[in-house]
Amino acid sequence: MFRSSQNDIDNWTTNRVLSSQATTRPEKIAIEMIGGVRLSYGELWNRTRAVAAGLQQQDVKAGDTVAVMLTNCLEFCETWLACNCIGAVLAPLNTQLRGKVLTHTLNLCESKVAVISGTLLPHLEDIADTLPDLKKVFVVSSEPSLGRSPTWPILPFEALYSDADAVREHTVRFDDLACLMLTSGTTGPSKAVMMPHAHCYLFGLGVIENLDLGPEDSYYITLPLFHCNALMMQLYSCLIVGARAVIRESFSASNWIKDIHETRATHTNLLGAIADFVWQQGPSKFDTDHCLRVLLAVPASPIYVQRFHDRYEIPHIVECYGMSEVNIPIYTPLSATRPKSCGIVYEPYFEVRIADSETDQSCAIGQLGEIQVRPKQAFGFMSGYYNAPEKTVQAWRNLWFHTGDSGHIDEEGYIYFNDRIKDCIRRYGENISAYEVEETILDFPGVTDCAAIAVDSAIPGGEDEVMIVIVANSDLVLEDLADFCRQKLPRFSVPSYIRLADASDIPRTATNKIVKAELRKIGVTTDTFVLQPERNMNKAC
Repeated sequence: MFRSSQNDIDNWTTNRVLSSQATTRPEKIAIEMIGGVRLSYGELWNRTRAVAAGLQQQDVKAGDTVAVMLTNCLEFCETWLACNCIGAVLAPLNTQLRGKVLTHTLNLCESKVAVISGTLLPHLEDIADTLPDLKKVFVVSSEPSLGRSPTWPILPFEALYSDADAVREHTVRFDDLACLMLTSGTTGPSKAVMMPHAHCYLFGLGVIENLDLGPEDSYYITLPLFHCNALMMQLYSCLIVGARAVIRESFSASNWIKDIHETRATHTNLLGAIADFVWQQGPSKFDTDHCLRVLLAVPASPIYVQRFHDRYEIPHIVECYGMSEVNIPIYTPLSATRPKSCGIVYEPYFEVRIADSETDQSCAIGQLGEIQVRPKQAFGFMSGYYNAPEKTVQAWRNLWFHTGDSGHIDEEGYIYFNDRIKDCIRRYGENISAYEVEETILDFPGVTDCAAIAVDSAIPGGEDEVMIVIVANSDLVLEDLADFCRQKLPRFSVPSYIRLADASDIPRTATNKIVKAELRKIGVTTDTFVLQPERNMNKAC
């Protein structure tokens, strides 16, 4: 059985993890790409060191940030591990970021080097004059020659492969910064969560200890690696325990159970509405012919738990609660699930309480309040928001991290997530910043005011649709605004509904802030314009 504790925290770095696995099980498959390569632990460690040496040759030093904007691929994995090998910091970016949001994200991270998919390069070039820190771009592409843009050198990713033995050793500590994970800013611009090595490791350790993941298991990974769920909870947990990570480039509902059957996967994760996309697929001969033992779904709504139990005969369908800032402090016990609950506190490493969101006084059993968390493990939590000390202090009021989510706890310690307190919209498994949607739409000629709100989705599972309420001049053409949204916003942020309103009809506070709660009550009206966004079940993520 896998053993880890605070006593060996010096080993809580990707360097120590991967070098150890390369020594103890060099021939064991570490990563298998669906339809692509398979790498053993020994091969992965050698390739990691080769890319690390290449980064050093490009003058990437310890503490420098490397931005990565890639779909799930081997190059993503190698860049992540190579950065950590030399003490650099990974900044994984959502592949759907565009325009001002992409500019804000790259400038926030202060990345001098970026690794990007060739298909996404045009979006980077569109904002080249807004990125003063960026000096060099490496592209994962099938193009034989990339040349040089007017702004910075553009090189093929292969240029990073160097002599693995040439890498200059760097002592990486568990308290060193490993990753800047971008998270929704809800009422403001997105923030960068500072994730130390121990924090990243604890994501993986929690999965190992709570989901019974062992070295003979295989994790089927379809969620995007630019989020903690796939990168830290799934891939890193495999590396820590010596299991096999099976990675698909992007989620495919039609291939989900077939892949699980063919790869003999034992574990996988679903997020938000993609459970519905899987369920909508027709019956398959593989529905019960598989080795899947544990399905972690967030949320694990009772209706889908029953449906997946009945159709796929999966022994354990469980839930958890967490976020980039706080790790995963709550897991459903495999042996004692409870409908509608996200689980109990992962007590070796976290404290969780339900408290009044205004006064921070603890709530009684069953009383609704804010979910607040703090760590027991040093550096097993975010170390703050990058370049935003005031936001860090605000989130840590009274020495508890304020998640902005409401819930309650029952007599037996099971915690129930209720709703979001913050002005946040959740769609396709993404937290959407209403602020960033509004800032983008206010750039459209004729729009004088805008409020982005969440409205109910028809898809079971509690996700939202995005609606914008705008004030505009009489010349505005809604179809043109819809096209603008599709071009300038990530696909998951594109509104499903647009409602025109008079300025006098927008409810406001005495300080002139829009009262979004009132707009949500009004919701979709008969005169609301419907955009009919894409609903591609095979590429929901």
